[in-house]
Amino acid sequence: MTLSEFDSYRPPETRRRRRSVLRAPQDGFARRRRRPGAGTNDGSREMPVVEDVEFTSYYGRPIVKPPPWGHEIAAYLFLGGLAGGSALLGLGAQLTGRVALRRSTRLTALGAAGAGAVFLISDLGRPERFLHMMRTVKITSPMSLGSWLLGAFSSAAGVAAAAEVDRLLGSRLPLGPLRGLLRGAAGPAGACAGLLGAPLAVYTAVLLSDTANPTWNAARRELPFVFVSSASLASGGMAMLTTAPSQTVPARVLAVLGVGGDLAAMALMQRRMHPAEAEPLHTGAAGTKLRWAERLAIAGGIGTIVGGGNRMAAGAAGLALLTASALTRFGVLEAGIESTRDPRHVIEPQKARLAARRAAGITHDSITTTG
Repeated sequence: MTLSEFDSYRPPETRRRRRSVLRAPQDGFARRRRRPGAGTNDGSREMPVVEDVEFTSYYGRPIVKPPPWGHEIAAYLFLGGLAGGSALLGLGAQLTGRVALRRSTRLTALGAAGAGAVFLISDLGRPERFLHMMRTVKITSPMSLGSWLLGAFSSAAGVAAAAEVDRLLGSRLPLGPLRGLLRGAAGPAGACAGLLGAPLAVYTAVLLSDTANPTWNAARRELPFVFVSSASLASGGMAMLTTAPSQTVPARVLAVLGVGGDLAAMALMQRRMHPAEAEPLHTGAAGTKLRWAERLAIAGGIGTIVGGGNRMAAGAAGLALLTASALTRFGVLEAGIESTRDPRHVIEPQKARLAARRAAGITHDSITTTG
């Protein structure tokens, strides 16, 4: 006998009980033996033969296939936000003449973008797969646009950072006649990286929510704001760690605004979601990460306001903000993956939306007429 691979998921079958029949009475009709306790007291009704069952999926398999993403993608989400926010801060420092802040943020932007690309390629498995993603430009695909966005941002950030390294080393790089060209291109490259920084920080939120994943899709309205605020925490915190407090006023303002935006967006997002969709954000490892992210964001924001002018206090606050941003990205990713494992996270919100449409009088479409 040949078995398919799906037989391994088939639940064990219980042996059926044979129905016993009494001997036929004189009237010629066979009567089945009544089970003890069946029916009501007067014997006119029988008990239900099907017991209440708990919903589960076919063979216990997930209804929505979980994405095969691990910590590499979570690190890429965090580093993309850090790179984008740092480039934006670098553009502000370039326009206001803050040389030390401009240098640190440009170097951070390039380092974060490069490390993020390494994590992305590691998740893809082979480096050439990243190049395959750039063979075409598909406007309706967040992944296709994100690949081109990352490439353009890294190129611009690389030119700006190279100029900063040359200045930092006292023009010792063997550039020859290219030094003047590099110095002249540093300003436009920094401006280009700064303008591309905000889309780089937020496009991953669109990438996650543009799926059938119940938790990510339910958060599609507020998740971009959560990621933008998270990028503000990361870039502001890193600038406070790497730059003297005398030049980090814009970074501190951005960090405080990021704390407020992160707390407000997360609260609004969870309130608008169905309880079954929001449950993975509160339970398990993802819930623990998000709770600590909220605590560290509040602590880092208070430390930025109170002790942002002191180098040690600013460094501690910046580290708390960086950690809060990383935990937010890791927690959101893990919560979305966890939401696909329990069929209840998929079915209960669908039933609630169907009931809401019918209650609103929408009964003429294919959604409400097939139930």
